[in-house]
Amino acid sequence: MESGHARSQQPGRQPQSPRRPWVVGVSGASGTPYAAAVLRGLRDAGESVDLVVSRASRLTLLDETGIAFRDAHWQEDLRTWLARGADGKPGTFTADVGDVRYWAAGDLAAGPSSGSYPAKGMLIVPASTASVAGVALGLSKDLLQRVASVTLKERRPLVVAVRETPLSGQTLRHMVALDEAGAVVLPASPAFYAGATHIQDLVDFVAGRVLDAAGVPHRLYRRWEGEIGGSRED
Repeated sequence: MESGHARSQQPGRQPQSPRRPWVVGVSGASGTPYAAAVLRGLRDAGESVDLVVSRASRLTLLDETGIAFRDAHWQEDLRTWLARGADGKPGTFTADVGDVRYWAAGDLAAGPSSGSYPAKGMLIVPASTASVAGVALGLSKDLLQRVASVTLKERRPLVVAVRETPLSGQTLRHMVALDEAGAVVLPASPAFYAGATHIQDLVDFVAGRVLDAAGVPHRLYRRWEGEIGGSRED
């Protein structure tokens, strides 16, 4: 006789895998095209995404793209943002926001604020020096910082794409602290060996390196294959 606690399963039904998104945090640093390219890359790879847009980043997004990111209309605004190229031209890309979940920066009770929330890890892109300091010091002044702290304590991948120059000694010490805590500190530093001919190529290189650090496959830039001048053969 079966125990009264046993649960019957319907034949032929397989249990669904839990949704495990990458959390993308967008801080107030200049470089919103980097964030857009990472988001597109994640969706192109079939990854689920949880998005956190800081209050300061809304001002940067408005300044760099003219797009006002609104909580009540976030899907519409995100689709408009992701469709825009790094040169500011709308309609450059087809935006897929199908499996994106948005959390307001002030919502400290959001799902990703808990270590029990099944996230794969977090990508902060671009990362301001203020966000770098907050994460390095273990602060939780907003959801972005809280999720980063949770990511570190749960030993999940954390990639911090720092966008600032020059760097002060204090910021460098914070970056070392993040590295020692297990994060990948990835300066938003484009390379030119991939044969960049357009601003989008430079943006995609940085976005590709972020996805490389997270182990997400992509085709955003031409990889080095050991041939001098190989990028000029196309």
